[in-house]
Amino acid sequence: MKENIIPHNYQVSKLDRQKSNAHNSFLIWFTGLSGSGKSTIANVVEQELHKQGVKTYSLDGDNIRKGINSDLTFSPEDRTENIRRIAEIANLMIDAGLVVLAAFVSPYKKDRENIKNIVKDVNFVEVYVNTSIEECERRDVKGLYKKARAGEIKNMTGISAPYEAPENPNIEIITEQESVDEAVKKILKEIKFKLKHY
Repeated sequence: MKENIIPHNYQVSKLDRQKSNAHNSFLIWFTGLSGSGKSTIANVVEQELHKQGVKTYSLDGDNIRKGINSDLTFSPEDRTENIRRIAEIANLMIDAGLVVLAAFVSPYKKDRENIKNIVKDVNFVEVYVNTSIEECERRDVKGLYKKARAGEIKNMTGISAPYEAPENPNIEIITEQESVDEAVKKILKEIKFKLKHY
């Protein structure tokens, strides 16, 4: 089947789209435990980028798991496939000239490495939203930890499934020490030069 796939040579390139948008396109990947604050921080970062005229799109568990990945479970194999598909979607959006913000637990190092391979290292900004399991359980925004403790949810990261923390993230946010505003400023400062189109 693969030998019959012949790419069409379209005339509008990624570089053309970036020039039109007046900024580079890349992926900001937010990883951390459920309830760590990934989506909250990503949402404010996107608002600030939008104010600057940056073309963005946010991906998170809700808009992905309800649609393109509705056939996947939370088993380790399906988590890997979930992340692979998201990375491929993000890659298309980068090609479209967008800054993509993705907020996913993404607990396995090998899966996050795979994202980097798909979108290319130069297009990947890893943000580790570092929040202790105790704090995430205290917040329990979606009530998932309570259900996991009661045995109603299997493969809950941090409870019955592992979370492999990034060793060298581009940005680390320690939410028990940094406010959302401080986190957003830190991220915007870090990506400022990456955004510039030369």
